[in-house]
Amino acid sequence: MADNAGNVVVTNHPERLRYEAHLDGELAGFAAYRLDEGRITFTHTEVDSAFEGKGVGSSLARGALDDVRANGELKVLPLCPFIKGWIAKHEDYQDLLIAH
Repeated sequence: MADNAGNVVVTNHPERLRYEAHLDGELAGFAAYRLDEGRITFTHTEVDSAFEGKGVGSSLARGALDDVRANGELKVLPLCPFIKGWIAKHEDYQDLLIAH
């Protein structure tokens, strides 16, 4: 993770159905989701090209999933390839996945 990753702030914006990552006060990326009964489905993650390689995507995934875990009510369905791949690389988040 790049040095700048420590400056990434991730916040949930339920009115927009997405988590947003800000780096030094600028919108750097987002993870869109859908809410269903007992489930959050991540549908798309995007990092602005100006912020690529700065750890924004990883910070965004971690921040969003930490928030889901803290709420404790939802399981995760990662349709977004980035979120799915990130969870696959981080075993400590796999318990959030919906069992198939």
